[in-house]
Amino acid sequence: NGAIVSSETHGLIQANCRLSGWLSNLSGMPDLTLNFVNPRVLDDCSFHPCVRYNKFENERVLSFVPPDGHFKLMSYRVNLPHHQSLPVYVKPQIHIGNNGGKFDISINIRNTDGKPVENVLLVFPLAQSVSNVNATCNLGSYIFDPVTKSIRWDLGKIELKDRPLLSGNFNSPEQTPESGHTITLEFSINMYAISGLRVDSLKIYNEGYKPYKGVRSLTKAGKFQIRT
Repeated sequence: NGAIVSSETHGLIQANCRLSGWLSNLSGMPDLTLNFVNPRVLDDCSFHPCVRYNKFENERVLSFVPPDGHFKLMSYRVNLPHHQSLPVYVKPQIHIGNNGGKFDISINIRNTDGKPVENVLLVFPLAQSVSNVNATCNLGSYIFDPVTKSIRWDLGKIELKDRPLLSGNFNSPEQTPESGHTITLEFSINMYAISGLRVDSLKIYNEGYKPYKGVRSLTKAGKFQIRT
């Protein structure tokens, strides 16, 4: 019926601090403070050793002296409320009949702040007895893997205006093929954070010049499953 059974997001804050070649021009080691708009949503946090843990516990801000290069500043978990719509909605309609069945699988985009959904791949497993599949799709392409008995629908990028649909039928020597398999979905959304976590400010101390500061976000499907 499309109801969400459970949902949570696991996040990482990756940092890239370029100190090499600039240390001779610095007045001191840069000391950073990262503030969030809504830090109370964070749970199960884990930090890089450079983070001052007590300050985060007391003030819910990240205060740290960064190392040079790429590093994982923090990992966290956010429980999503059941009333929150996920950015992608999949509606499978599967009918099992004598020696086969038919299916219609549609995908709709929701709540992505106008961003397209990219790297979309849907995997639809069928019964091991299925011998062949005949299908059509209005976006992307599909293949039927006779070894895993699954349909792999590669959609690439879905724009907000798109209404992807995969329809077809399958045959099986069994009179009533097994049903109830779980569909999985992979996707990513650039410059979008499903957790709702937002950066308020990044302040740099012990520096007399104005460095470049930038924040980018990325949402990727982890274990996104649709029961049939």
